[in-house]
Amino acid sequence: MKPSTKDQAKGTMHEVKGKVKESAGKITQSSSMEHQGRAEKIAGKVQKKVGDVEKNAERDLKR
Repeated sequence: MKPSTKDQAKGTMHEVKGKVKESAGKITQSSSMEHQGRAEKIAGKVQKKVGDVEKNAERDLKR
């Protein structure tokens, strides 16, 4: 598996985990867990974008 694909997959995983934590924090009224979830969700989005940039760079270098 290419590094760009791994970054995209890991990013998606972190984004989903973050959404779950955020929802659990809202349900349990735990602002700490809610904030942790938001942070993990954002980190996942960033990691997915890194994978996108790597994939585009790989494609452009092949031209």
